[in-house]
Amino acid sequence: MNLSELKEGQTATLLRVGGEGPFRRRLLEMGFLRGTEIYVEKYAPLKDPIELVLKGYHVSLRVDEASHIEVENIKG
Repeated sequence: MNLSELKEGQTATLLRVGGEGPFRRRLLEMGFLRGTEIYVEKYAPLKDPIELVLKGYHVSLRVDEASHIEVENIKG
């Protein structure tokens, strides 16, 4: 399942970061690593971007960017 498919209030474990080049590297630098738990805090009013919480800090990603991140073990 992709991160962009999660609903508000759900938590998942990151499985894989797709994409390529600077985009993928930047996500890895921000802590999007395999096994990291990601909580979907909320969606913006028009459903883009998504506000996420991982490793104790908040990150906003566009839905298109979140579609490159695979997650598993969805809770909530």
